[in-house]
Amino acid sequence: MADSSAPSAIPSRVHLLGIAGTAMTGLAGLLQGRGARVTGSDEHVYPPMSEQLRALRIPVCEGYRPSNIPPDTQLVIVGNVIRERNPEAEEMRRRGLPFLSMAEAVRQFAIGSRHSIVVAGTHGKTTTTALAAHALTALGADPGFLIGGIARNFDSNFHAGNGGYFVIEGDEYDTAYFDKTPKFFKYDPSTLVFTSLEFDHADIYADLDAIRVQFARLIASLPGHGAVIGCGDDPNVRPLLSEARCRVIRYGKGDGNDLRIGSIEVGPNGTSFTTTGAGRIDAWNIPLAGAYNAFNASAVIALLELTGHAPKSIQTALSGFKGVKRRQEVRGEAGGVTVMDDFAHHPTAVRLTIDAVRQRYRGRRLWAVFEPRSFTARSSRFQAEFTESFAGADRVLLSAPYQSGYSAGVPLLDTAAIAAALESRGLPARACPGSDDVLQILVRECLPGDVVLVMSNGGFDNLHERLLSALATQPERAAGA
Repeated sequence: MADSSAPSAIPSRVHLLGIAGTAMTGLAGLLQGRGARVTGSDEHVYPPMSEQLRALRIPVCEGYRPSNIPPDTQLVIVGNVIRERNPEAEEMRRRGLPFLSMAEAVRQFAIGSRHSIVVAGTHGKTTTTALAAHALTALGADPGFLIGGIARNFDSNFHAGNGGYFVIEGDEYDTAYFDKTPKFFKYDPSTLVFTSLEFDHADIYADLDAIRVQFARLIASLPGHGAVIGCGDDPNVRPLLSEARCRVIRYGKGDGNDLRIGSIEVGPNGTSFTTTGAGRIDAWNIPLAGAYNAFNASAVIALLELTGHAPKSIQTALSGFKGVKRRQEVRGEAGGVTVMDDFAHHPTAVRLTIDAVRQRYRGRRLWAVFEPRSFTARSSRFQAEFTESFAGADRVLLSAPYQSGYSAGVPLLDTAAIAAALESRGLPARACPGSDDVLQILVRECLPGDVVLVMSNGGFDNLHERLLSALATQPERAAGA
C-alpha cells in the first residue's frame, strides 16, 4: 500500500507531561529508540505502564513541579490529561518552550508518511490493534505500532518498525487542552477499522449525535485510495460507512456484510467461528474468549486479506496471538481461586466481558468486581445500563466511584442503588466504600473454584495482587462450604 518513509527528525531533549498514560509511555519509548533523551512527569503511576517506564529506564518525576522540566529541554509533549493550569504547562509557556500534543508528536515522529492503519470505535480498539500489529508482524510486514495496552507478543505497546505500515489505536477523545480536535484525525488514516459506536466520554460530548459527527468527518476524510473496514451489524456504524469515498468492507453476522460471520463457539481455550466472503467459507480459531472477539478478529481478517494475505497464513498468524495485559488477563490463582484483570469501564464492555468469562469458565462461580473510575463509569449517565450489565455474574461487588476533582459537581453513579436492584432480582450484590472492603469480602467468602473478575481502567489499589496474596495465606476451605 505504501513505501516506508522516515518520520521527522526529533529534538534530542524531550520532556513528556503525563508520561504514564498508555500512549504517552509508548511514545516515550519510540522517541528514546530514535535517540532522544526522554524525561517525564506524572502522578498516581501504576502497572503496567510504570513497569514499562522502569524497564526503559526513563526517569519519571512523581507529581508536577516547574523544576521537573530539565533546563536543556528542547521540546515538551503534552498528554490530554494535562490541564492549562498544570504547573509544568505554565512553566513550559513561561519559558517559551516548543510543545506538541501527544497525537501530533506521534504523527510527526512515528507515523510520518507511512500507510496509517487506525483502529477506532467505542469497544475493542486495543485488542483489535494488538491483533493486527501481531498478525502483520508474523506475516513479515514489520509494522510500526502504538497500542493502548501491553501486547503480550511483544511485552510492549510500541514498535518503530521498518515496514510501510503503522498501526495505531485512535479514539475520539480530544487531543490536548490547547487542541480540542479528536485524536484520531491527527493520525491521517489511510485504512480505518471502525469497530462500534456508542455514547461515551460524557465529559466532553453531550450525546451520541455529537460523537457521530466526528466519526462521519473521519470517514469522509479518508483518501480515495484508502479503505474503511466497519462493523455492518452496528446500527450506529452502518449508516456512517456511506460517508466514505473509498473502498468499504463490512463485517458482521448480517446478510449485508462483505465478510459474514457464521457460527461462533466459545470454549476454555478460545473461540471458533466461520466467515463467508469472496465466494468461500473459512473456519477460524483464535486464542481469545468471547463472541465479541470473533468480531474483532473478523475486522483483522478483512484487513489482512486487503493487504494481500491468504486465509491459511492469516490463521497461522492469528493462532500465535497471546493477548493484551488487562484484557481478560489471568493475574494468578491462589487457594483454588482464579483472579482476572480487565480494563472494562463502559456498561457494554462490562456486560460482554462477563459473558465471555462466563463461557470461558463454565460451571464455576463468577464474581464481578467493579471500580467506576473513568468519567463514563463514574457518572450517573449510565445508571440503568450498568444495572443490566452485571446480570451474567453470580456475585457482584461494587466499589464507590473513584473520587477526582475533575468530576466535582457531576452526579455520580449510585452503586448502592445498583446493588439493591440486583439483590431484588436474586443476584447477590454489595456496594462497598472502597477496595479494602471489597478485599475483606472476597477473602472471607471466595471458595475454591471461584473466578474473580476485577474490572477497572485504573490501578484499583492493586486489588488483584493483594487478593492473591491474602488467599495464599488462608486455610483451605472446601468448595460449597
